[in-house]
Amino acid sequence: MSDLLRAPAEIKYAEELDWLESIDDNPKPFSWRLSPKMVRLFILGSERSDGLDREISQKWFGDRSFVERSIVTLASDRGLLLIGDPGTGKSWLAELLSAAICRNSTLVVQGTAGTTEDHIKYSWNVSMVIAKGQSRESMIPSPIMTAMETGAIGRFEELTRATSDVQDALISILSEKYISVPELESSGSDNIVFAKPGFSVIATANSRDRGVNDLSSALKRRFNFVRIPVVTNKKSEAEIVRFRTEELLRRHAIDLEVPPTLLDVLLQSFADLRASAAAAGSDDEKLESALSTAEQIGVLEDAVLHSNFFGERTLTARTLASSLVGSLARREPEDLAILNKYLHGVVEPRSKEEGGSWTEFLEGGRDAIATLS
Repeated sequence: MSDLLRAPAEIKYAEELDWLESIDDNPKPFSWRLSPKMVRLFILGSERSDGLDREISQKWFGDRSFVERSIVTLASDRGLLLIGDPGTGKSWLAELLSAAICRNSTLVVQGTAGTTEDHIKYSWNVSMVIAKGQSRESMIPSPIMTAMETGAIGRFEELTRATSDVQDALISILSEKYISVPELESSGSDNIVFAKPGFSVIATANSRDRGVNDLSSALKRRFNFVRIPVVTNKKSEAEIVRFRTEELLRRHAIDLEVPPTLLDVLLQSFADLRASAAAAGSDDEKLESALSTAEQIGVLEDAVLHSNFFGERTLTARTLASSLVGSLARREPEDLAILNKYLHGVVEPRSKEEGGSWTEFLEGGRDAIATLS
């Protein structure tokens, strides 16, 4: 793992998965490596009532029902569509589900305007085609086709960013569970790739991308929708931010503590900015940022790394404020004006009342805005 910039979940948690598989005597659908109960336990972590000999860490923080419905969907013959705002953990949940079910979360297609049918079906090795003609050996299977052939989970990220013809190609795969290869009809080779039991597709979609490439009703019918809401519970949000930040510190071998008071400042700042965005009358009065939990993590990571490399190896409220302004001020002058209004209207009165970290946070935010203005 030390040789990988970011290890996929099945490698990162291989030891946990091996152990869970060794004690799992529950019924398993298809070729699943873990039973549905153990998949849920792997993702949400163990509790004392589970009676296990060791603790299983919680990896995704959200409502248990979302995880259970996702697992049940994958045990059926329908695809799973995780939909929600940016930064709600859709991709991370999809990765964990794939890792637990088939020990392979890397069969991924990234949806963009440039994604073509080849990316979800197959393409050709041109040099082999020229030398030997079209055959199964010269065919390059897509991640989705590989998932079909191996009975694994294929993932499609940002489905609504793919064009309608690509989405239409996915309909037949989800319906018929095979891919026809017309080029091989006259070659004597098998020209149909059938899906093996266990194959399914987990797609993600950004709810803010509505109108980019809306899903057709035919494609919607082939997915079960699980909507992942923005985490608004401060306790849950604090757990997510702390979990991700601890991972960062371990990965970079950084010995730096995040004071609980500064974590509270960060959480309260995002809560204030979300409330301001909800009360805004127009988009110009809202930050362009989605103010998601993922963006909170990004702000804290930026502050931690800056403190480690350029500070005194101690996280301060001033550095945190500078990171927040630098990360959230994407439009000039609109976002800077919104942040400046927040500092003067909310943070300044709070700093006078509570003092401490809020006073330093106010000074750091003002300095960061003055630098960008």
